[in-house]
Amino acid sequence: MIAVGVVVPARDEQERVVACLHSVRRALERLPAGTASAVAVVLDRCVDRTPERVAALVAGWPQAEAVHVTHPASVPETPLDISAPETGAPETGVPGVGVPGVGTPGVGVPGVGAPGVGALRDLGIRRVLARLGAYPPERTWLLSTDADSTVPPEWVVMHLRHATSGAHAVAGLAELAGVRHLPVEALDRYQAIVASGVHGARHDHVYAANLGVRADAYLAVGGFPRSGPGEDHGLWRRLHVAGYHLEQPTDLRVRTSARVHGRAGGGLAELLRSLHPTRSAMRGGA
Repeated sequence: MIAVGVVVPARDEQERVVACLHSVRRALERLPAGTASAVAVVLDRCVDRTPERVAALVAGWPQAEAVHVTHPASVPETPLDISAPETGAPETGVPGVGVPGVGTPGVGVPGVGAPGVGALRDLGIRRVLARLGAYPPERTWLLSTDADSTVPPEWVVMHLRHATSGAHAVAGLAELAGVRHLPVEALDRYQAIVASGVHGARHDHVYAANLGVRADAYLAVGGFPRSGPGEDHGLWRRLHVAGYHLEQPTDLRVRTSARVHGRAGGGLAELLRSLHPTRSAMRGGA
């Protein structure tokens, strides 16, 4: 692999996005010399200070850009409105870093109604691919994580190690961070679910917060499903059906928020909420 693209969707993540992006940048700094990189932070209808905080970070990070998405949820048939002009500020008044030729105001995403997380991830991936256009897709690795997650310093390098060994896609694990608010029973149930899918050095889980795929494979299967929940599993199924070599190692982990009220339906937060007992003593430890 000679190029790496990272996509991070974010919606009202002012408390977590800075830590996330710092961890991503730190991981990219461990790339071998000469490896190109690009990062797209897709800001989805934010109403808090997430855009300002992302803008401050990408201003000093030439490989990264903020992509602003505005879309009234009450109008599901309206295509996404991407406001990230080449120069100046988007319509939201938040500075953005544009990419020549793409992301001009009013550009829609074909076939997308309400902006499912899959559509947002796909938008981000195609933005990083536009920036990495000089590199062949079969030598470009695409990574996905979440704004409420932090990746370890070796995250990118470990993904590339699997890619070099022949993997077309890699799904790592996600460990919970900040579990003090979870009832003991809910945490135990979640850990049992994770453990049931672990088989020695491999597992059966797929998390969008820790997912990598070779660009040519991603494009060949049509990328993330653009609507509905479970976009990570949807992409994984597409890759499996197409016969690509998939790996799910247990030693490749990120840390993600243990919150029970997430930004998208069908995600980890919804699962954790479903595991809450009706009555339970709150967990006392960290």
